[in-house]
Parts: sequence; structure tokens; C-alpha cells
Amino acid sequence: MPKPSFVLSALDRLAYHFSPLAITCLRGLDDPLLWGFKGFPSLDAKLARWVLAAEDICFKNFLLTYFFRLGKCIPITRGAGIYQEHMNEALECLNNGAWLHTFPEGKVSQEDAPIRRLKWGTASLIVRAHVTPIVLPIVHCGLEEVMPEKFFPDRRPPFPLCNKNIKIIIGEPLEFDIPRMRQTAISISRDLSCTYRGWPIISPYGLDEAAQRCLYSAISEQIQTAMEGLRNAGKSFLK
Repeated sequence: MPKPSFVLSALDRLAYHFSPLAITCLRGLDDPLLWGFKGFPSLDAKLARWVLAAEDICFKNFLLTYFFRLGKCIPITRGAGIYQEHMNEALECLNNGAWLHTFPEGKVSQEDAPIRRLKWGTASLIVRAHVTPIVLPIVHCGLEEVMPEKFFPDRRPPFPLCNKNIKIIIGEPLEFDIPRMRQTAISISRDLSCTYRGWPIISPYGLDEAAQRCLYSAISEQIQTAMEGLRNAGKSFLK
């Protein structure tokens, strides 16, 4: 299993115009505490990640908005779709060579259950980026005990709990052959019928909505498989 130094080597590729994209399961108290492991340059502002954050939680008022914006958080409205306004901001970060952190499950899950079907927002960013990002799948175990959703009846504790066993499992990088996958998606989509939502055509490749759905689904399935493998590895570490 790769060590924290592996993450640093991926971030070093920024100098070669590759954008790291970290994907993590969401357990309730993740970013930025997740990056506190030994050897990680958590105080290096240049390497600090951009992260997609829930608008209804992190941007409720002016003070929260100011605080989280200083922390390089991008507001995402749940249910507003993969082409909402601030997804373009996230895409711009990738195109500028920045590191972006996403939670492709799209909601908090503290149950001991398989990784649920991933939302397609992360896949859409991978496809639309000028240079295909390096994707680092990360799964952690134990943070759900630090801030349990039902510590009180349907309430979290007022402060994080201490002395909990936490494991952070970092997988091998995922690199996608987007040109090949794009052609496969176009070919498959010709024989499919679906309900259209008015997605824009991705130029210059002419990817219509049906082809985009096929492509995003294929990428998300690969990411989900990688994360599920890490989740199972993490369970064995905690025994």
C-alpha cells in the first residue's frame, strides 16, 4: 500500500502540468483533518488542495463563506447537476495545474457498507480537463467514530472525540485513456436511448449527452472499484 510520500510524488508532477485529483469517501469529518498525517506538507500553501464543499453546510452565511473560501473551498449545490456554475471553477483549478479534492459519493455515509454508486461530477471534470488529471483514490476508516452522526439521538457531539483509531489508505494512481474511452462511449451510445437533461455538447469532440453518460459511467465505475478495494483493505487493517 503506498505511503504518504507517494502522494507527495504525485503532487510534484504539478511541475509537469499534471493535475492531481484526490477522491475520498465522505464520513463527516474529513477535509482538512485528513491531510494531517506524518510527512505531508500541510502548511505549504502552494500545495494546499482545492476542495468541493456543500453549499448548504459550509456557506450558510457571510462569515462561513469568507472562512471556507479562504480555505480554498468551492461551493457545490447538491442536486444542481454536474454542469452547475461552480463546477466550472473546479475545472479551472484543474486546468491551472492545481490539486483538487472531491467526494464522489456525494453525501455523508458512516455505515459499514460498500461504496455507493458514484456521482458523475468527478468523472465530468476528468473528461473536460485540458490535461487528464492523475486520480488518487483515498479511503479512510475511523473518522466516523471521531464525529459520529448519532452520538446523541440524531445529533453529532459538540466536539470531535479523541483517542480513536484512524487509518488512511492511499491507492495506486488511476490514469485514464480518455481518447480511447471517448471513442468507445460514442460507439456504445449510438444504440442507447435515454432521458435527456439538456447537457451541453462537449466540443471539439462532439460528445452528445448520451455519449457523455456512457463515458462518465465507465470512469465512475473504475473509481468505485478502486475505492471499494481500499475500503476492504482498511477493514482488515482495523481488525
